[in-house]
Amino acid sequence: MATKPIRAALLGASGYTGADLIRLAARHPNIEITALIAKTHAGQTLAQVFPHLSSLDLPSLVTSDEVDWNSVDVAFCGLPHGTAHAEIAKLPSRVKVIDMSADFRLRDLDTYAEWYGGDHGAPELLEGAVYGLTEHYRDQIASARLVACPGCYPTAVLLALLPLAKDKLIVPEDIIIDAKSGVSGAGRSLKQNILFSEAGEGLSPYGVGSHRHVPEIEQELGEAAGQPVIVNFTPHLVPMTRGELCTSYVRLAGKATAADLRAALTTSYADSPFVRVVEEGVIPATQHVRGSNYCHIGVFADRIPSRAIVISAIDNLVKGSAGQALQNFNLMHGLDETTALEQLPLFP
Repeated sequence: MATKPIRAALLGASGYTGADLIRLAARHPNIEITALIAKTHAGQTLAQVFPHLSSLDLPSLVTSDEVDWNSVDVAFCGLPHGTAHAEIAKLPSRVKVIDMSADFRLRDLDTYAEWYGGDHGAPELLEGAVYGLTEHYRDQIASARLVACPGCYPTAVLLALLPLAKDKLIVPEDIIIDAKSGVSGAGRSLKQNILFSEAGEGLSPYGVGSHRHVPEIEQELGEAAGQPVIVNFTPHLVPMTRGELCTSYVRLAGKATAADLRAALTTSYADSPFVRVVEEGVIPATQHVRGSNYCHIGVFADRIPSRAIVISAIDNLVKGSAGQALQNFNLMHGLDETTALEQLPLFP
């Protein structure tokens, strides 16, 4: 159990996930934020970058080279995919790392190169990286030096489907996932498709048949099912800031029923404070988890025989990123995993 402040640095402090990590960690009784790192905003105060955090007495933003890493115990990394591995490789081995990018999620180097457009920059670290889906890898996370937090879509999908694949209740060759996310999932940098005039008052699919979270979902579902899994996954951009909702259409295995799926999920998450299998007939919705670290899961029998629909909702910036990172931090340091994450959802 940690008894003294754990000194934390945040790489990528000027992004949305960085902002939410600061917001949550600022109220953590065991964390002392000693460095905020953001290359393009170096020299600016936190209030200049994020006025909503101006009440916090935290250091100004700096570059990584300006940090005294001897004064850091753990590094949260919110850098873009493809850039995190090089920065993490430079950190002292004594510093624990919680990475919110995709750079250490995929276990196969060839798969990483195929989906992220280049060779991995720190393959020597990949073998020791633990996939940070908290509810399914608690023991490994607790003893890890490097934790790779899942993507937001995989978090919502895998929390809903992993127990079902593991218990052989669904047919792994027939999984269709319809996913929807708020525009904050695209990050804070300027992109034409997330301009207000282009994203507002409309709904549009993207990454059709080629979204980078697909191999991550297939990797974890395949391991749970004990066989290769290929999913049909299509994400959509919704004109809202936060929130993610994934509707998974599955074929039931053998004589399994929707009630069996609900029972398996309820059993799997009986000791998981942030995953809630909602009451029968209740439909999960993003507005019921907004701003929180909760995941709501609902199960419905399809009108088509031998099929079921599993719906999961999370806040993409909290449970889908910064909140899950902090949950993993708690496990890595022997703390109650709910510490600093007790906030209830913000509604309306």
